[in-house]
Parts: sequence; C-alpha cells; structure tokens
Amino acid sequence: MQIGKYKLKTILSGFIGLDGGAMFGIIPKPLWEKTNPADELNRVTLSTRNVLLICDDKKILIDTGMGNKWDEKLKSIYRIDPALELEHTLELIGINSDEITDVLLTHLHFDHAGGSTKLENGKLIPSFQNAKYFVQKKNFEWAMNPSDRDKGSYIKENFEPLVKEGVLNLVDGEIDFDENISFKIINGHTFGQQMVRISDSSNTLLYCADLMPFVSQIRIPYVMGYDLQPMITVQEKKKYLQLAADENWYLYFGHDPQFAAAKVKHTGKGIVQDKTFTDLE
Repeated sequence: MQIGKYKLKTILSGFIGLDGGAMFGIIPKPLWEKTNPADELNRVTLSTRNVLLICDDKKILIDTGMGNKWDEKLKSIYRIDPALELEHTLELIGINSDEITDVLLTHLHFDHAGGSTKLENGKLIPSFQNAKYFVQKKNFEWAMNPSDRDKGSYIKENFEPLVKEGVLNLVDGEIDFDENISFKIINGHTFGQQMVRISDSSNTLLYCADLMPFVSQIRIPYVMGYDLQPMITVQEKKKYLQLAADENWYLYFGHDPQFAAAKVKHTGKGIVQDKTFTDLE
C-alpha cells in the first residue's frame, strides 16, 4: 500500500494470549468466542502487528510489540510465541534495525513498547540505535506513575532507557508529524494514547492501537475490561467509526490474529464491518 510518500508494510512481531473476559469486558463469552475462540485457560490469541512506513529518507515503525526480555514464567502466563520477534521479522524483509529512523509509540503498555529496548551485554539499550522515539507526554507521565490498577502494564525497562539515552521525544497533543502522518489522541483505554493517521488525498489508514484491538470490536459495546475509562472508549469508537465510514478509511488492527485491516460502512443498523484485509499488500 502506498499513501503519500510512504510505502506501508505489515510487520507481524508475535502472538500472545490474554484472558478473553478481560479483552471483551461485559460481553458474554458465548458471543465473543464466536469470533475469538479461547484456549483451555480462557486466553484468546492476540497478534502484535506493527506497521513499517518507508520513504526515500525514513523508515518509521509504529509500535514495537512485546520484545524478548521475558522470563519463562511470564512467557507461560502470556503464552508468548518465541518464533516471532521484531528485529528478526525486519531482517526477513531486508531491513536492519539500525536503518529505523523513527519509532511512533501509541502508548507505553508492554505489548506496544516492549520491543523498544533490548539487553546487550547486561545493559538495557534502545533496540533501534539510530531512531528517535515518539510518545505522548501525557502517556509518559502516566506510565511513570500509573495507578495500582494498571501499573502491571507499564514496565519501565521498556522506556526509561530511552530517556537516559536522550532518544524519547514527548509529543504534546494532536500534531502533524509530517504532511502524511498525524496523531489522534484517545483516553479511554489509558491516558494519552495516540493513534496514528496516515493519509493523502486518496487514502487514509488509521492505526487503531487499543481503541479496537480486534475486528470483532468494531461493535460499539465490545470494550475491554482493561480500559480505564470504558464510557470514554465508547464515545471515541463512535467518533472514529463515523469518520471511517463517512470517508472510507482503512482501520488497522494491531492485535487481530487474522486481519490486518478493515473498512466499515453505514447500514440501517448502524456502522458495521465491510471489507477485511489480511495484509496491506
């Protein structure tokens, strides 16, 4: 897919398992398991799917997945698939980690920022040595002092080394990163999450981050139990689904194990899923 000056590529950096009840909140299991079947421990499968944007002078990553700093206990709890890892996936398409110029982090939860740092000779360093990292100031401040409810999602080894190395740039609000990339702020899931909008005069793709992890969560009531402000999430979903239907956007899903993107449409019963896409090719 080409949008503006950028060629977009899907980067699949792993699969994990999280509790289905937590992923679907108040929705009963007989409904959500139709689209997202659970394993024997009630875990549904999530991908960690990123986007790589390539132009003449930049290679930009959106989010960095889980990373590889997990011990065996946590690998078992989260059913982390060791077969996939971000740097290795990039190498498979001929991209060296040193070529990445920018990393756009939607937020600092471990499944979105875990691959931002790595252990090398016993020291935590940025995974992408020549990149600048970008995250919302509000989300960084929350990540440094989270609530008791969500502090397990913010693991400081994923982002404090970026501060120490001087490569973490704090963005304040909805800005244009450049002529094709802009940030859209949402606060339902966590505070100061930034979705990434990539657009030109013909096409728009919205990287939904955790507004809608799965295609099945296009349905308005399908809101995660993880969300700090679920009613805000509902309002945000209505806003962006309306825009996506009105303007024929691609919605990109960072956690759906099957579909990378979808389009939505208006019907007599509201906005529903239309076309789905397994890749951006």
